[in-house]
Amino acid sequence: MDVVLPRRRERFDDRRKESAQRKLLDQFFDHRTLLTISRLISQGQFDSVDFPVATGKEGGVFRATAGSEFRAIKVYRIGNTTFRNLPAYALDELRRETSVRDFAGLIYAWTRREHSILGRLTDAKVRVPMPYGHLRNVLVMEFVGNAEGGAPRLRDAYIEDPEAVYRDLVDQVGRMVREAHLVHGDLSPYNTLYFEGRCVLIDVAQAVSSAHPHAAELLTRDLTHYATFLRRLGVDVSGEEFAHAVGADRLASAPAGG
Repeated sequence: MDVVLPRRRERFDDRRKESAQRKLLDQFFDHRTLLTISRLISQGQFDSVDFPVATGKEGGVFRATAGSEFRAIKVYRIGNTTFRNLPAYALDELRRETSVRDFAGLIYAWTRREHSILGRLTDAKVRVPMPYGHLRNVLVMEFVGNAEGGAPRLRDAYIEDPEAVYRDLVDQVGRMVREAHLVHGDLSPYNTLYFEGRCVLIDVAQAVSSAHPHAAELLTRDLTHYATFLRRLGVDVSGEEFAHAVGADRLASAPAGG
């Protein structure tokens, strides 16, 4: 049997990929996080972590295998960078919900908060990743994608019917506002996934009650981001029209709550 040795450039590329993967693992999977992953595996949440789907300054999302299914594992970095870009209202909400003040404790509370809000949205039939569990700085949730990889962001997806996307967003955001009584606070085509012709809302930890003093302002800002994107695709809609379509005028009568 002939043995084909890799060429020098191929060997260099392989080493560079391995180095990048090691650097990525070191950034996210410190000793404490590895212990958390191990405990989640022992709980039966998943069998193995496969590969990164998306990474950023605050954390990363990885695909994991759970039997014959896939799951998404969101790992938050432990440090002040996680909160550096968060708006003041989101930090205020978090501090009201927890007595801890150290970075690790706040991040654990933030992870728990995202899990709770995902559950609330799932109950309201808003299309979000279904939450499966959480521990410390790791959140386990439904994987949006297939064996090929994760679903693209709405911003990067090929959209055949922009009007259908608009109607879908009106339905999903409307359910969030009217049924879950929540306002996301950071919605845009960048943190909305597009899978099998439908939008999936993600990154919900900073959501606030629709009775929050800034809820209407936050909702209009979110929907203006969508409207700007949709107008580029030929959908004639403004942020104000979008807000009216999802029921923003009912925010003042929404029940108070977390």
